[in-house]
Amino acid sequence: MFHQSVFCIATSRVQAEEIVECLKLSHFSKNDISTLFPDRESSHDFAHEISNKAPEGAIAGVGTGGVIGGALGWIAGIGALAIPGVGPFIAAGPIVAALSGAAIGAAVGGITGTLIGQGIPEIVAKRYEGKIQEGNILISVHAEEDADIHRARNIFTKAGAEDICVASESSTPKSGR
Repeated sequence: MFHQSVFCIATSRVQAEEIVECLKLSHFSKNDISTLFPDRESSHDFAHEISNKAPEGAIAGVGTGGVIGGALGWIAGIGALAIPGVGPFIAAGPIVAALSGAAIGAAVGGITGTLIGQGIPEIVAKRYEGKIQEGNILISVHAEEDADIHRARNIFTKAGAEDICVASESSTPKSGR
């Protein structure tokens, strides 16, 4: 079975919350949904206990209270990341592990390299990184079945998400919208 993910860009926090809530209501697992967005808040604004997960300081664990609440707070594994040469980000879901590995490994390629590693074409990955750095939110969902891919794409489309892309580690990704 292919490991596939459906990616999109949400242009606001409200839109991202709507998308994640719809994914949740459509029975996608919180362990299969990822988000990534710039950390525009200072760390003292988080009502969380922060504990270091990487001795190198590339990632700090964050709880789900405070600023990261609602549907985004429901996603597993929320973390604050400092990607060298790119900046501070908030990430949740499986993308946390991929990004923290890249950050610890000197962040060659930063976000773009991580996305390419997940099957996204380089040109799309670079566009995603630029949009994230502008303040947009990357959302992805892991999908095992074609029906799950279709359901996720429909949710993203109905919510008005941009740059919807289906990527597979085993095949050439299909880009849309």
